[in-house]
Amino acid sequence: MKLTSPEELESLRKSIVNVGDPDRCGIVVCSGTGCHACGCEALVQAFTKEFKKKKIDNKVDIKTTGCHGFCERGPITVIRPKGIFYQRVGVEDVEDIVSETIVNNRILERLLYIDPATGKLITYEKDVPFYARQTRLILGNNGLINPESLDDYVAIGGYSALSKTLFHRDPEQVITQVIQSRLRGRGGGGFPTGWKWDSCRNAESQDGTRYIICNADEGDPGAYMDRSILEGNPHSVLEGMAIGAYAIGSHNGFIYVRNEYPLAVNNVRTAIHQARSYGLLGENILGSGFDFDVKISKGGGAFVCGESTALMASLEGRVGRPRAKYVHTVEKGLHDRPSNLNNVETWANVPPIINKGAEWYSRIGTEGSKGTKIFSLVGKINNTGLVEVPMGISLREIIYDIGGGIPNNRRFKAVQTGGPSGGCIPERLIDLPVDFDELTKVGSMMGSGGMIVMDEDTCMVDIARYFLSFLKEESCGKCIPCPEGIKRMLEILDRICHGEGTDGDIELLEQLSHSIMNSALCALGTSAPNPVLSTIEYFRDEYEAHIRDKACPAGVCTDLFEYFIDDVLCTGCGRCKKECPTGAISGMKKELHTIDSNDCIKCGLCFEVCKFEAVKKGSVEGVRR
Repeated sequence: MKLTSPEELESLRKSIVNVGDPDRCGIVVCSGTGCHACGCEALVQAFTKEFKKKKIDNKVDIKTTGCHGFCERGPITVIRPKGIFYQRVGVEDVEDIVSETIVNNRILERLLYIDPATGKLITYEKDVPFYARQTRLILGNNGLINPESLDDYVAIGGYSALSKTLFHRDPEQVITQVIQSRLRGRGGGGFPTGWKWDSCRNAESQDGTRYIICNADEGDPGAYMDRSILEGNPHSVLEGMAIGAYAIGSHNGFIYVRNEYPLAVNNVRTAIHQARSYGLLGENILGSGFDFDVKISKGGGAFVCGESTALMASLEGRVGRPRAKYVHTVEKGLHDRPSNLNNVETWANVPPIINKGAEWYSRIGTEGSKGTKIFSLVGKINNTGLVEVPMGISLREIIYDIGGGIPNNRRFKAVQTGGPSGGCIPERLIDLPVDFDELTKVGSMMGSGGMIVMDEDTCMVDIARYFLSFLKEESCGKCIPCPEGIKRMLEILDRICHGEGTDGDIELLEQLSHSIMNSALCALGTSAPNPVLSTIEYFRDEYEAHIRDKACPAGVCTDLFEYFIDDVLCTGCGRCKKECPTGAISGMKKELHTIDSNDCIKCGLCFEVCKFEAVKKGSVEGVRR
């Protein structure tokens, strides 16, 4: 079917909606990457088989959707239209769900979510605190549509923004609307999207060629927002790109996605094929006379290719290395033509802005940061997953109201935002509003949306070392300050964590940080010292303890602590001795046990299994005294 007019698109939409029965029972199974890893495919097969067995396969629908966000609880199954929310569903639960809930309308309490704050069972998806406190403008549709069905996307209003753009707006009006919405790029830099489009449209091109590019090269540790949008709602990104192409005068688009995202690649490829066959991509879109098509380019996973000029070099088939930005990519980007690059989440924000208006969008968020932001909430947090919240929400609300707090009642210590080049924000700033400007003020950044939570057992010196180690491996090596500077900083951090730090090391780290920030070629280098500078600013006492006291307060750096057994608390149960892999623990039953530090490999098993908290950590010097 090829649609040749906006009227045909609306006719298709009405026909899809009219055929559907809003009261018909249906089972929705989350099929994002996380739930795939937990067996959602086997779950779908089991439901299909059980429907046939019960002879209700013509009465109950089953739909696979994109990521619902609550990855901690996967596989997730939602029963429509009531919205009954079952979590951590296994194949063994399928028969009961069908016979009890589908056939007899009874709730299976064992599969319900328990609110850790109240201890109450939550029956409906909308009431789960993790979802109830979010504003899911972009992610919300993930749980409603099959990402491989263009009809599903059309049914919820898909491509209506493109139709409105092509037939009721000129390019300048589209750009003005995006400017007035005050949408800022979600890829990390936060540059105003509309002004970037305007610059690209007005840039000179020797042959009139301009390019639209979607940056899906998501390389931050723990971040998977863009992947989940591409997996769950690829048409929203294609529609946003087509609108942007019309606005700047482009007819060629690229989605640069890392090869490690096979499900995203598959779903985007399917979406492109469907959009072409429906006349929503390619030549003469909807009979408007406007041509625009999209190709997929798979990257090899180099972190530096998230940077615009390195990405475009890779698209051209060259080594992905950045160039100096005295000439902007909106003027000379891909193949030296004006090129407009935005990330996945930015493009997905465009259709709702066109449909609902700039004024509606600009009412969400803070003065300098409008709309919502999707964060990948991971680390020492009860509810890991993707959260979409309005700009300006506090860290406390994200971590405790949505994230459910810290596991095992541990104390919150810090949160790292902005990916490996972001900063670590301490507990005392937990009421900080989260937006582009406020995060920058405290030495961190929004980045693409990674948010890693840390508890009291996290060593902040070791955290800085971890992120610097990642950046050292990902530096392209084109300029000297970045690879050499990071290498020297990492050597100092290694010494500190091994108990070999000396007075002056902290000051030297600060000096090296500022030298790198002032002289590196691209944003990877200029932001690389952030983890070090922020941890020094907020956790300087931990650095000093490592250097002066040769102690790791968190008990993480293995050269700086030893395990010992408290002679008062030890009951002689023998559990630690049984679990020790090296035989370092000795002692008779019901008598005090001891640990031989020469044989101990500090695996921590004794610490974990002791029910009486008799196994302790202490500084090397303190234990030996």
